Amino acid sequence: MPANSADVQQLAALYRRMRLIRQTEEQLAKCHARGLVLGACHTYVGQEAIASGVCAHLDKDDVVFSTHRGHGHALAKGMHPRELIAELFGREIGCSRGRGGSMHLFSPEIGMMGTSGIVSPCILQAAGAGYSFKLMKTPHVAVAFFGDGAVNNGAFHEGLNLAAIWKLPVLFICENNQFATEVPFSYSSGISDVGRRAANYGLPGFEVDGNDVLAVTAVAGEAVQRARTGGGATLIECKTYRTRPHAEGMGDFGYRTREDVDAWKLKCPLKRLRDQVASRGAEIGLSTGASAEVLAAFDAIDAEIDELVVAATKDAETAAWPDGQTATNHIYAKPHVVAEAAAEHPPADARETSFVAATTEALKYEMGVNPGIFVMGEGIGKRGGNFKTTNGLYDLFGPERLCDTPIAERGFVGLSCGAAMTGTRPIIDFMFIDFINDAFGELVNQIAKMQYMSSGRLKMPVLLRGCIGIGHSAATHHSSSFHSVYSHIPGLRVVIPSRPYDAKGLFHHALRCNDPVLFLEHRELMSIKGPVPEEPYEIPFGKAVVLREGTDVTVVGIAMMVHRTLTAAEQLATEGISVEVIDPRTVSPLDTATILKSVAKTGRLLIVDEAYPPCSVASEIAAQVVDAGFNDLDAPIKRLNGAFTPTPYSPPLERAVVPYPEDIERAIRDLLEE
Repeated sequence: MPANSADVQQLAALYRRMRLIRQTEEQLAKCHARGLVLGACHTYVGQEAIASGVCAHLDKDDVVFSTHRGHGHALAKGMHPRELIAELFGREIGCSRGRGGSMHLFSPEIGMMGTSGIVSPCILQAAGAGYSFKLMKTPHVAVAFFGDGAVNNGAFHEGLNLAAIWKLPVLFICENNQFATEVPFSYSSGISDVGRRAANYGLPGFEVDGNDVLAVTAVAGEAVQRARTGGGATLIECKTYRTRPHAEGMGDFGYRTREDVDAWKLKCPLKRLRDQVASRGAEIGLSTGASAEVLAAFDAIDAEIDELVVAATKDAETAAWPDGQTATNHIYAKPHVVAEAAAEHPPADARETSFVAATTEALKYEMGVNPGIFVMGEGIGKRGGNFKTTNGLYDLFGPERLCDTPIAERGFVGLSCGAAMTGTRPIIDFMFIDFINDAFGELVNQIAKMQYMSSGRLKMPVLLRGCIGIGHSAATHHSSSFHSVYSHIPGLRVVIPSRPYDAKGLFHHALRCNDPVLFLEHRELMSIKGPVPEEPYEIPFGKAVVLREGTDVTVVGIAMMVHRTLTAAEQLATEGISVEVIDPRTVSPLDTATILKSVAKTGRLLIVDEAYPPCSVASEIAAQVVDAGFNDLDAPIKRLNGAFTPTPYSPPLERAVVPYPEDIERAIRDLLEE
């Protein structure tokens, strides 16, 4: 809204948003002092002009991603104060159903896609929403609100760069309130302003008085229009100040003075707008005599909001607590129903194809029937991927759906989260699991928790794929097997196929379910061949397969260790030793029922995995079998893991740290002697 065309209705709407935020926040501060707010309470007092001015241009299909100080953004986007207050009270009617509190506010129904207690993921998530809108060709806009502390975080650089190179419809709104918790921006940044950083990414950048709602509204309006019409992203720095502590109850004057706070209170955004209307009506486009009308409207709004917030507080205080029985709901989406699960083994007459070709075939089919699927990764476009995982697909689906990325793992993994939240289905090809550890926080703190924190209202259909495993003298940064680490995380599915047949069926299933899936492919298996049907088929998660029947000992192998176990079993069969070999296929969920059934028959169990032994999947299998099948065991459970060491380079060293068939044979013989 240009400052010279304000009218009564527009001014009243801006003032109403600001007044709603101010009154709700002051009420929450009082409630915190009364003990009604159970945890942290980060208020937005002093910054109301920013959320109000930006959200004035957004409709219900535009989306907002925010940070820990997000009350104002939620209210400005249309959240009722009852839902906000009840959330901080931990009540069932809260916007996050009592799961989030002050820092985790979700209302996807109004386009409020969540706030985060971690600084800066919102930047990447907004870029992901922008990518969804671009891919699906919808005229919507994504907004990221963040503080000055976020601009010194790597997500700021990666997010703005990705938005710039792909011209994404995103507004990056920096609310520079001078302090990141208690660290002054003047100390923490080598550049005194934020808006000018936009030029480094080829983006428009603006620095605006964040306490002047008319100035914010004008700049934001132009940025929203630019985004809607294909002009790409904008960075807007709004210079402002929070006049309450970082969080209620915290000491405030060890890092700033009372005089500074008092001076900024005089720059109050609500007072500023009243003064502009009273003394500069003509400058802001008001006709003669309209100023009095506007000020009267403001007075009426004050009374209306006071009453609304008091009623909302009473409703929140008397609302029911959530049922403790629901505390573990919504970790995963409702299971995707498989119309007809594939057989455990491929048909005998199936054609032979490689592991990689099998997954590529599944990917090609799913992309053909679902226009919301896109792939991101380094070199996965025309080149077809480092391991040919997307070979030939670029020519079929084009650069938006086979999108080469910069080397920015945190950036595009975080982007995938926002894309999944807004209706598309991203596939992240991260090449090696060592690389995705750069995005550990985005994966564990955001992607894995999003369905839970939103009480199941947001889905997270992200597939992240890449290699694990030792081989090819790849040394320590291209050889790890961190599936044990990620299987510890609630909200993730962790898939590790060992056969081309399983790889294709599990890949189809991963692209039809609504959970985030970590699809791990052992590098040494990428080129192996096996029978694979041409038609699409699904293998559900959590279903192990018995690859070899036996009676003397059960061996559970993972990934490459399946094949080495089968080799060992063949050799031992010549000595009259009967080995049953099981491949879990997924380690989260883990099918212990199949393992227990086998152990009931054989009485002995060996688990073989090249991952490190402490806190491993092998340890978990052993613990579960002891817990549920102890009476069936005729000997202690044994584990055979890789050495507890980073992966060395030289072949003799590399061979010494991972199990081979002869090691498995020896372990089985030892177990049979127990």
